[in-house]
Amino acid sequence: MIEWTGDERLAYLALSQVPGIGASRLDALLERFKWPSAVLQAPLEALKSVEGIGLAAATAIAHADLVSAHRALAELSALGGQMLLPSDAFFPELLRNITDPPTCLFASGRLELLTQPAVAIVGSREHSRYGGEVCEAIARAAALAGLVVVSGMARGLDAVAHLGALAGSGATIGILGNGLGVIYPAANRKLYQAVAEQGLLLTEFPPGERPSAGSFQRRNRLISGLARVTVVVEAAKSSGALLTAQYALDQGRDVLAVPGPITSPVSAGTNRLIRDGAAPLLELDDLVRHYPEVMPGAGPSVATSGTPAPIERRLLNALQIEPLLPEQLVEQVGAPVVETLDALASLELGGQVKQELGGRYRLIAAGLFR
Repeated sequence: MIEWTGDERLAYLALSQVPGIGASRLDALLERFKWPSAVLQAPLEALKSVEGIGLAAATAIAHADLVSAHRALAELSALGGQMLLPSDAFFPELLRNITDPPTCLFASGRLELLTQPAVAIVGSREHSRYGGEVCEAIARAAALAGLVVVSGMARGLDAVAHLGALAGSGATIGILGNGLGVIYPAANRKLYQAVAEQGLLLTEFPPGERPSAGSFQRRNRLISGLARVTVVVEAAKSSGALLTAQYALDQGRDVLAVPGPITSPVSAGTNRLIRDGAAPLLELDDLVRHYPEVMPGAGPSVATSGTPAPIERRLLNALQIEPLLPEQLVEQVGAPVVETLDALASLELGGQVKQELGGRYRLIAAGLFR
């Protein structure tokens, strides 16, 4: 495979930014002319002889903007980023064979993360506390187990997934719906800086390009495309996270969904995924079994201390829906008061439940993924 250098990389970038020239047309052009610069110099009739290249496409290629491409590379260099072409070693193998693969990528951070097994974790922008706790716990545990956590840098559960991974091993990739140098949403500025420093920012949009109506859908196909498994934590019926899940299925990847209360609007989409055949994610083993290269015991164990005792298990089940007072838990568990309170204290010490102001106990998702 040829590795383009210097002027050829500039010419390739200019070609990749021509409207309507996707990966398949670009491959056909390079098969015919061998070098990107030769494509730019080819006469219209020669371009039109390439399968899939009509007069409109040939005319657009003849007007490819080398000045803009040069400006983009200069801005990329100023940002400390790198351009990845399909011929480059770090270009992700998993993205080469998806439908509508990216013609090139722009990256800032740890390129070696692109060679490691990855899981995509996505969910609603508007999420419940339960969703936030579960998302952070899964991301942290996955990162500690040796997986790279991929998400979309959006507010809500995307941001929670990145933060969880950063709190674990730091291995996370943020896929942007805009170019490097543009922080969207602005509230995620600190997260952008943290991911760029400890993980990797990745996008197919040139530096400085603002997000548009369709750019986030294009981003979503890369989120799922970069990962072997996509985990949907919470998603309403119309959530963009469900689009990412559909991309994953179309790409032949596995989808896991976190079950939630049937009364919760933000769990409606995930519960439907499970109903329609997606596997539920109940513990870390449900995820890592898809990654045989992750050695058992390399990361945190699923439970805090083996299988919970019967009373503890009943307490955890009772707290799945909502926080409860001790007397409510005694009533639901149906065990003697002293034994119930002893079991509750054991779960609290193990980090699986926490007592809130007002006396109610609530489930701590992190305790399920230790």
